[in-house]
Amino acid sequence: MKVGIVGAGLIGQKRAEAAKKAGLNIAMIADINLESAQKLANTYNAKAVSDYKELTNSKEINIVVICAIHNVLAEITIDAINNKKHVLVEKPAAINSAEFNKIKEAMKNNPEVKVKVGYNHRFHPMIKKAKQMVNEGKIGEPIFIRARYGHGGRIGYEKEWRANKELSGGGELLDQGSHIIDLSRWFLGDFNEVKGFCETYFWDMKVEDNAFALLKTKEGKIASLHASWTQWKNLFSFEIAGKTGLITIDGLGKSYGKETLTYYKEPAELGPPITTKEEYDEDDTTWEEEFQNLNEAIKNNTQPNGTINDAAEVMRIIEKLYGENK
Repeated sequence: MKVGIVGAGLIGQKRAEAAKKAGLNIAMIADINLESAQKLANTYNAKAVSDYKELTNSKEINIVVICAIHNVLAEITIDAINNKKHVLVEKPAAINSAEFNKIKEAMKNNPEVKVKVGYNHRFHPMIKKAKQMVNEGKIGEPIFIRARYGHGGRIGYEKEWRANKELSGGGELLDQGSHIIDLSRWFLGDFNEVKGFCETYFWDMKVEDNAFALLKTKEGKIASLHASWTQWKNLFSFEIAGKTGLITIDGLGKSYGKETLTYYKEPAELGPPITTKEEYDEDDTTWEEEFQNLNEAIKNNTQPNGTINDAAEVMRIIEKLYGENK
């Protein structure tokens, strides 16, 4: 499989490295800054172009990886689909539901094409382990999730493209918040009630730097979520509570701390829980696994783990929260 990457920035560089490790052939790099494209292309003996359409139209490309800013993700995705290319697009994949509808229409017209959205947190070892444990009934019926995710930004953060709603589509709710919304849906199912607050406490920007959400399924299961750009010590905390136990996941590696899963099994007499702990302190392979997952979907004609429909549901929730906070 030959890969073309749109976007030669930091994420494009990380995607290229992961694709190589996953055994894919990087054939072309596209970036509006041709010098940046050429620099990355040189690393992989690939061709550099400044127009992404030259890449999506190329007959030698099988998979298009889209690492651009949010407001052009859908446009490039649709062009790749219409050119019969499989796609791995960075989350959120689009900036509103109308764009998702256009992507779905393109996919309907090209049913052989597979599109995966880069919700890589599904592939973190302790999150995968937790999903397996929940599926096996280790905590009984899941009843709620409590999650916090945040970092503190950096000098000049308010001047970056993420702070410009026309380019980003939104602030921290769309950035890190979308990951914990996606994970919450993955564990609890669809949410039909959405409430919350989007606030700008610190950064001089017109998008939120903190988002607080309460999401409820029709069965009454609730996710309580907080995403923050004023979390001065980087934090990832994800708890899944069930009727007979609790799983907590802390850390994602590097500045977020060692990835750790703690399992609390409640005994029948409801005394102190039986506690076990597992740690993962090796290199992050989630992006390589995403490529492998997409390859398997292409090979077996199945859906990847993290579909356009998943991303569209995340956007539906985000739009409801933004609508409440106008």
